[in-house]
Amino acid sequence: MRVKVTIPNYLSEITLRQYQKFLKIQEQNENESFLASKMMEIFCGIKLGDAMKMRATDVNRITSILADMFEKKPNLVQKFKMNGIEYGFIPNLDNMSLGEYVDLDNYLSKWESMEYAMAVLYRPITNKLKDKYIIEEYKAKDQDIMKDMPMDAVLSSMLFFYRLGIDLSKVMMNYLEQEEVTNSHLQDSLRQSGVGINQFTHSLKGILQELNISLN
Repeated sequence: MRVKVTIPNYLSEITLRQYQKFLKIQEQNENESFLASKMMEIFCGIKLGDAMKMRATDVNRITSILADMFEKKPNLVQKFKMNGIEYGFIPNLDNMSLGEYVDLDNYLSKWESMEYAMAVLYRPITNKLKDKYIIEEYKAKDQDIMKDMPMDAVLSSMLFFYRLGIDLSKVMMNYLEQEEVTNSHLQDSLRQSGVGINQFTHSLKGILQELNISLN
C-alpha cells in the first residue's frame, strides 16, 4: 500500500505532548510491531490502520530515523517560538526563587509532568535587545501550554541541568573535604543539600539513559 509519510527531520519538529503520548503507550504495550505503528502514527501523523498496512522494511527504516534523532545531544536551546509567542530559557539561574527551584526539582526528572518543569525554565520573552532578553515572572499555571514545545528544547535543558548537577555536586563535596567546617548546623545543611543534588542528578541520568543519550 502506498502511503504518504512526512518524517520529522529534527527534534524541533516533535513536541513534548507527542513524546509523552508515545511513552504512555510504550509503558502499557510490549509488542514491537504495534509500537512501531504507534510511533508512525504519533510522530509522522498517519493513521494507525495505514501504518499497519505499510511494508515492514519501510516502517523499520522510518522508526530507525526517529530513534536516531532521540539519541542526539542538542545544544541548549535558548529561544523558540510556539503558537506565535517567543519563549526564552531562564537567563539568570542565580535569581531563581525558592518556588521555581522546588517546582524544577520536583518535576524535571518525571516525564509525565515534564511540562511543569519546562514552565519554570522557558517563559514568554517580554523584552529583548540583541542577544539579551527578559522573560515573564514565573507563575505556577498554564503548564499545559508547554506540552506543545519542541523536544530539542526539552532534551537540551535536561542535559544542561544534568551536567550542572554533576558540577554542583563536585564543588559541594570538595568543599566539605577540603575546608574545616566547625559549625555543625552548616555542615549538616551542606551535606543534606549534597544528597539532594545527587538524587536529582541520578534521576536525570536515568531518564536520559532511557533515551540512549550519551552523557559524556
